[in-house]
Amino acid sequence: MAFGSVALLPGQETLVRSVLFGAVHPEWREMTIGRQLLHWQEQRALQQLAQSDKPLPGWILGFIDDEAIPANHLFNRAGFRTARYYFELRRRFDEPIPNVPLPEGFSIANPNPNRREELRLAHNDAFRDHWSSQPTTEEQWERFARRSVSRPDLSFVVTAPNGEVAGYILTEVNKDDWPGQGFSSAYIDLVGVTRAWRHRGIAQAMLVEALRAIKAEGLDSAVLDVDSDSLTGALTLYEGVGFRQSGRSRGVHKVF
Repeated sequence: MAFGSVALLPGQETLVRSVLFGAVHPEWREMTIGRQLLHWQEQRALQQLAQSDKPLPGWILGFIDDEAIPANHLFNRAGFRTARYYFELRRRFDEPIPNVPLPEGFSIANPNPNRREELRLAHNDAFRDHWSSQPTTEEQWERFARRSVSRPDLSFVVTAPNGEVAGYILTEVNKDDWPGQGFSSAYIDLVGVTRAWRHRGIAQAMLVEALRAIKAEGLDSAVLDVDSDSLTGALTLYEGVGFRQSGRSRGVHKVF
């Protein structure tokens, strides 16, 4: 009939975050199940926040698709406020992929398992200035890398002339998503460029390389989600290589 979970995320450097996940089967809506489930989730999240001994702000976070009208009403009635909007972007392959070379001296290749820790540290640096982001722990990163849907062959890492990881793009393919969305796709999980190597065209070059690989795989599209207020200008970047908006969701939260 319904499910709900509450996850206290690790990596608590500037925030303590408890994130809510859940849904009610369409046949069982309008029966206050969602309201009771959300109430339980919020109480459990408060318990999680109270367990932290860190003198940091506590957030309870949820993410809702714009088209999920009942869920939006539910969170509004419970006092959650919209903090961020996210765009779902889709890149079809019926138009050509631009040619964007890497800057001189940089190289690009699929991820090397022996550089996994370097990649994690690069990710933490790249996302340090993103809204609500906290450092990813070794355990989280290891679990993320070992997911069955991960596609290292459609993922790429850029190395700077001095040997540092300058940027990365990590991709997954989940065939279970295809029937519902009506097309085959690869989902671009993460795109990051470390702060020392930004504004050199690295992200655009990585995206182009990934798009070519995804197209060669015979998939219809590449999809990703982006913070509409990203400080790094991510939306402009993605639109520049042919991504177009196909949906919108919002992040809602309570702050303690």
